Amino acid sequence: MTKHSRPTPQPGIMDIELYEGGASKVEGVDNVVKLSSNENPLGPSEAAIKAYGRAGHDLHRYPNTDHRALRAAIGEIHGLDPDRIICGAGSDEIINLLCQAYAGPKDEVIYPEHGFSMYKISALAAGATPVAVRERERTVDVDEILADVSRKTRLVFIANPANPTSTMVGKKELARLARELPKHVVLVLDGAYAEYVETFDGGASLVERFPNVVMTRTFSKIYGLGGLRIGWGFAAKDIIDVLNRIRGPFNLSTTQLDVAEAAVRDQAHLERCRTENARLRAWLAEALAEHGVPSDTSCTNFVLARFQNESEAEAVDGHLKSNGIIVRRVGGYGLPHCLRITVGDEPSVRRVAHLIGEFKGANADG
Repeated sequence: MTKHSRPTPQPGIMDIELYEGGASKVEGVDNVVKLSSNENPLGPSEAAIKAYGRAGHDLHRYPNTDHRALRAAIGEIHGLDPDRIICGAGSDEIINLLCQAYAGPKDEVIYPEHGFSMYKISALAAGATPVAVRERERTVDVDEILADVSRKTRLVFIANPANPTSTMVGKKELARLARELPKHVVLVLDGAYAEYVETFDGGASLVERFPNVVMTRTFSKIYGLGGLRIGWGFAAKDIIDVLNRIRGPFNLSTTQLDVAEAAVRDQAHLERCRTENARLRAWLAEALAEHGVPSDTSCTNFVLARFQNESEAEAVDGHLKSNGIIVRRVGGYGLPHCLRITVGDEPSVRRVAHLIGEFKGANADG
């Protein structure tokens, strides 16, 4: 009887740690408030909800493969060429496609040390080597990135604003990075939270200036469509052509396409969400500071609260959970002394601040 070895996955795949989304339940606690996944507490617009209802009539039909109507709507709203836009199942799919297309064995993919975990996961899945670059006070350091670029570098990922740090890199620094990177290196600007920064284009103008720059965006955050998984990217036509060659032809359903088109056209809802988020974000950061919990100026829909050490962060997390509030531990991002707190609606924001103040006060008295 011949012995057979087991099937072996490609190099790098077994080095991937399974992604863990924000928790939504606490054992033994009812009516929890989830502030762990940076979801929009106002939800999607009425126009998007109506489009979702209408889409049910066409569930037996295959979706359009070229996403023409959605690309046209995105291009119209953002002033971009629709032929240079690609749509995917969240911006995660665009990130995966970029790694699949431009990186492989013996190549390197650079990302910030506190950067979104999908950069590392997608690099490993492509067989490439992920390279984490040091940040300066939880902010991307362009000089550190340039110093780590080598002949093996194929991609550089930067989220701006960043997750989980909430910080931003200035446009001049990003332009310098794009200008000084070798031409064979693709710079990917992840703009998942770009809409929370008024007048910020997410890096679109840099894409227009530099042929090796790609911008990714998502409908999961400010548009409130995290449950549908829709994202898009903007790049030079030749890069879009490459990505479309490996993109699944039916990667987005008719429902996703129709709802996203309705959502992007409802910019009044987006503005309401941005305004409300800015108001409550400022209140939460100030309330935490008054309790002795600092945070960097946030450019997103969450606050990264910094505690004295990992033990205190863990204890605060436990106190919040026991009271039905779920936030995000970010030790896996190299920030074990921090908690990432989504800016929820006003009652939840006030409650989380009250509970953290209660914890700090009780421990100060003790």
